[in-house]
Amino acid sequence: MDILKTERLILSEASTKDAAFYYEFMNTATWLKFIGDRGINSIENAKNYIQNKIIKGYQKDGYGVYKIRLKSNNKPIGACGLVNRKELPNVDIGFALLPHFEGKGYAYEAAKAVLKYAKEKLHITTILAITLENNTASIKLLNKLGLSFQKKIKFELDGNKEFLLFST
Repeated sequence: MDILKTERLILSEASTKDAAFYYEFMNTATWLKFIGDRGINSIENAKNYIQNKIIKGYQKDGYGVYKIRLKSNNKPIGACGLVNRKELPNVDIGFALLPHFEGKGYAYEAAKAVLKYAKEKLHITTILAITLENNTASIKLLNKLGLSFQKKIKFELDGNKEFLLFST
């Protein structure tokens, strides 16, 4: 189901039919470096991840992480959306693209639409974001979106790494 449309993009709910895309996407060097290994080592694992994490998030929270597609050709290029993490006091926004679609403004376009949707339709007033300190592209994008650095945090996500916490 389509959730948001922007000038160049469509953000829609993921389905298990997207398993091949998620398998490719979640195993890119950029994903593994900045987001982490989610154990998606087969299309079957991707189907299970979509069903048990992404779709359950939609059912539980009424929102989640959406697949990003290009309007021009319907090609999936990444994901952007909202996540409830038990380690954080508020919802956080996340985004990632296939590497060859980075640097073209797609992540900004998708994230800006998700932030607007969160505030206007879901009535979420505070949105957080986390990123690794060496993820300079994400830090730049979070600042451009109007989120401000708050503090460094550590939690169990991906082996107790230290993250930078941003907030609207």
